[in-house]
Amino acid sequence: MAEARAHPAAIRSARQRGAGAGAGASTEKGVWHRPALLDLLSDLLTLGAAVVLGWALVAWFVSRPLFPLRELVVLTPPAHVTEAQLGYAARLAVQGNFFMVDLDAVRATFEKLPWVRKAEVRRRWPDALELRIEEHEAVAYWTVSESGEARLVNRYGEVFTAASNADLPQFDGPQGSARTLLARHGEFAAMLQPLGLRLVGLALSARQAWQLHLDNGMTVIVGRDQDESPLVERLQRFIAVWPRVQDNIDIDIKVADLRYPGGFALTPADASVLLPAASPAGRKGKK
Repeated sequence: MAEARAHPAAIRSARQRGAGAGAGASTEKGVWHRPALLDLLSDLLTLGAAVVLGWALVAWFVSRPLFPLRELVVLTPPAHVTEAQLGYAARLAVQGNFFMVDLDAVRATFEKLPWVRKAEVRRRWPDALELRIEEHEAVAYWTVSESGEARLVNRYGEVFTAASNADLPQFDGPQGSARTLLARHGEFAAMLQPLGLRLVGLALSARQAWQLHLDNGMTVIVGRDQDESPLVERLQRFIAVWPRVQDNIDIDIKVADLRYPGGFALTPADASVLLPAASPAGRKGKK
């Protein structure tokens, strides 16, 4: 009986053919042999190209001189800003057409004008910009103690630079103290009303000491706020007795110093009233 024996070389050849067939099968399952995936990729690329092309066409179209801006409509007529200032700011800031103009840049330019606190800019179809401005409402003059620079304070306690000849109180204090001075001015002015005196100036030193300047020319030195002697109590005590003191002394007072715990010191406007009276010449050689 004959025996069937496989030759080793034949076995290896069969294995190699099997491995090659498996590799071919795996290659046939790659991206290029998956039509659905290829179609999806093709659609995505086409869509992306269309979006980029459309955006480029829109940007080109709106940048053409087809929608020029011809008018600036001021919705809030200003009290301090002039028409010339508004026109200058508009010519400086408005660049581009209706669609391309940078509204933030235009707003920032208007807010740099003196007296302008806030500005709001909007488009108005088809060829205009709308402008709303909020102006500063000055309530006091301001002098920075460190530099001596003259500025103005608005009703929010914000310091700004502008020219004014209005009759306003004068604030003097360290940098950043304008809001504190404004609050104290309202408090002190209300306390002085019963005396018929107007607070025309208020000063705060670097050591947090207060001085009040009144419309009658008198300076009231209140000093620093202390726990054992609050400055409001010292001022209230002075206001309570001042009418009687004024009637008794009947002289003009230049300075009232309230820094004493039990009272206050007065400096007359005319220092000569403190000099001792001269002896009458007629007393010598009197018979």
